[in-house]
Amino acid sequence: MLSTLALLTALAGHEPGPPIVVRAARMLDVRAGTYVEQPWIRVDGGWIVEVGSGAGEVPAGAELVDLGSLTLLPGLIDCHTHLASTLEGDYVHRPLHEAGADRALRGAKHARLTLLAGFTTVRDVGSMDFVDVALMRAVERGDIVGPWIVPSGHGIGITGGHADETGFRTGVLVGGPEQGVADGPDECVKAVRAQIKYGAKSIKCVATAGVLSFEDSVGAQQLSDEELRAIVEEAARHGVKVAAHAHGPEGILAAVRAGVASIEHGSMLTDEAIAAMLERGTFLVPTAYLRERIDFAGLPPKHRDKAGWIFPHAETSLRKAIERGVRIAYGTDAGVYPHGENARELAVLVRFGMSPAEALRTATVNAADLLGVSDRGVIERLKRADLIAVAGDPLADVRVLERVSWVMHGGKAVR
Repeated sequence: MLSTLALLTALAGHEPGPPIVVRAARMLDVRAGTYVEQPWIRVDGGWIVEVGSGAGEVPAGAELVDLGSLTLLPGLIDCHTHLASTLEGDYVHRPLHEAGADRALRGAKHARLTLLAGFTTVRDVGSMDFVDVALMRAVERGDIVGPWIVPSGHGIGITGGHADETGFRTGVLVGGPEQGVADGPDECVKAVRAQIKYGAKSIKCVATAGVLSFEDSVGAQQLSDEELRAIVEEAARHGVKVAAHAHGPEGILAAVRAGVASIEHGSMLTDEAIAAMLERGTFLVPTAYLRERIDFAGLPPKHRDKAGWIFPHAETSLRKAIERGVRIAYGTDAGVYPHGENARELAVLVRFGMSPAEALRTATVNAADLLGVSDRGVIERLKRADLIAVAGDPLADVRVLERVSWVMHGGKAVR
């Protein structure tokens, strides 16, 4: 029979290689929010096989990686990215001029930037032509350098809503359930099945209007209660979780009651919605840093007006969610601002009321819990060898995570 390590290695597609021993000045136990002094970690076949502290022996034939005075942490997780997207140039008309290959090449560039920034796993929540699925497979094959990717395919929403390509004349960029455009519970079920058929490991639905689309509202409910329930129930039959883009209060509450795993943005959280999230354990993925970094001058007037109206509400909601103890998982909406700046969300969470340790848990154990992955988020035996190191003390100044010095992904040093 295969050993546990050999089985994990085979499942992950790693070829067995010489073991590696990583040493550093200290290691952050993200669960406890405390440090382990003089840690050593033995890595084999892409997995952590032993963790200790003090003067551990280096096995014969093993490679020693001594990080000196650096602080070790588990690789970070971003639950809300758009790897193939940017808001540069004439982004509104880009779907008319580009094919999936263009998006995939752009996504490969951004995947590398994201990994080098210390994010070893991301969830991509909305990607045309299933580019996120292609990127996931390319990373797993070793064809490109990037984080592990949990793809969602197309976001699912109503005709003319935030998930649809709007603002064009009749007949241009018309989509159906395969492209995530669905009306009524039956089409919503078909849309879920289509995303999963083509490789989605998560489902993203659009419960309300949004900022970067051309409908008049920014927060009105779009998917009906029945449509939301149909999406969640169908995804659950396949063992897949649902993330709900939701700004306005009615859509947030409807999505929570339908059973989504997470509310993305959550810009207008009422007391009733917060109570429902606490009762059901629904995560909030607040995407807060983008409000400071988005290029307002480069937005079309309608998008700019909607952003200016909703952002103050989102700040109030985030403070309230932190105060009330809503479960928060890390997500940035990278693509709405430049990729590679993902770690800057941490300082925003601290400014809005979290301790550095709490903010780091959103990007490690909380994020892993939301994604349903138990093999990462902490530095422990039989977890993936996804590690990062920084100079300084993250518990004193979480912004040191904005300058990652070393990254190991799947047992391979990439920075």
